[in-house]
Amino acid sequence: MIARPSRLFPILLVNFIGTLGFSIVLPFLVVLVDRFGGNALVYGLLGATYSSFQLVGAPILGRWSDRYGRKKILLASQLGTLLSWCVFLLALFLPARELAAIDSSALGVFSLSLPLVVVFLARALDGATGGNVSVANAYLADVTEKGDRKESFGSMAVAGNLGFIIGPVLAGLLGGSRFGELLPVLAALVISGAASIVIWLYLPESRHACPAAEIPEDASVRKTFGQEQRNCYGKERASDKGIRDVVGLSEVPFLLLLYFVIFLSFNLFYTAFPMHAVRGLSWTITEIGVFFSFLGLTSVLVQGPLLKRIGPRASNLTLTVLGAGILGLGFLCFQSGHPAVLYVGGGLFSLGNGLLWPSFMARLADAAGEELQGVVQGLGGGVGSLASIVGLIAGGIAYEQVFERTFLLSALLIFAVALLSLGIRARQRRARKARST
Repeated sequence: MIARPSRLFPILLVNFIGTLGFSIVLPFLVVLVDRFGGNALVYGLLGATYSSFQLVGAPILGRWSDRYGRKKILLASQLGTLLSWCVFLLALFLPARELAAIDSSALGVFSLSLPLVVVFLARALDGATGGNVSVANAYLADVTEKGDRKESFGSMAVAGNLGFIIGPVLAGLLGGSRFGELLPVLAALVISGAASIVIWLYLPESRHACPAAEIPEDASVRKTFGQEQRNCYGKERASDKGIRDVVGLSEVPFLLLLYFVIFLSFNLFYTAFPMHAVRGLSWTITEIGVFFSFLGLTSVLVQGPLLKRIGPRASNLTLTVLGAGILGLGFLCFQSGHPAVLYVGGGLFSLGNGLLWPSFMARLADAAGEELQGVVQGLGGGVGSLASIVGLIAGGIAYEQVFERTFLLSALLIFAVALLSLGIRARQRRARKARST
């Protein structure tokens, strides 16, 4: 049985609000970087700054959530995001004083201004406390039975994509006013504050500490009727679990490798496409916002009705392979400059991502087991952050050199994920055959 809607709603709402706050700034962030003197490399470095600090913070926050509870760590993370938007807002009021200028054949031509440096500081602060995604994934695994995690992670993705639909549209409306970027940043700040309030007032704790000597029961009448939280673990027991325990889990190290490749592929795209939209396609903020909203809308359709219909009929591994193949075709379409082909690519991107990511995350959660959810999800967040650092910087450099052919690199990487996942299936078949003989 899937966790009751009343149990899932608060964490889905938190994910929706968090994505809304991020996506409302996404359409004009590349324009802001360009106006402050940056180029594709600087835009990639800005994303990599967040990921670099998240690389350190996410595993720590994930482990703390195992030890002290998910709610407290989620709240601390969200408050860090709120403070980061305050710093970001400050950058808009600073004089555009040039601090350094670079003219390089390899890195391009760009300058570092005072407002741009402060924006970097804001992203660093948000990244340092940016373990909310991995902790939210661990929370969802806590309150969802093993067999239902694929659908629950699909619901989490739908909540995020709803925010991704509304955010860019709202950015286009607010950013088109005479106040420019000020209103979207203020909106992001208010949205982050709202997420903090939701966590504080409405999110029940999913993982309570037990006395060290107390052993959780495997079953009880209260648990049978859904009136009890999932198993809790003592602080001493949780604190003893770390990376060595994760490495010893079957499949987890290989899945974390796939996690890295998936994030690397995505972040090459996420750096190159906004800059390509501004420079290569000459899109306005509104056109960028409409396209990203289209990606969010089609993703909701995939991760909601479609995944709910085909999810029970296909394994996580099958959907991972299928989704990766479709996603790779979408990346190939982004090399075109024709709007119709770009929107076809966007549809394939949403379909592939909608099948791939919830299925992959459900498989990772199943492999982690109950006691190591926070550690594994936090480590996954760290691996994703490392891939983001590499992908965002490489994407910026690649776009300055090969322009839209950067998307071919994303396609090749995601096709590799499909092939490596097929390797898992082959090993499983050999293992079953060996056991039967």
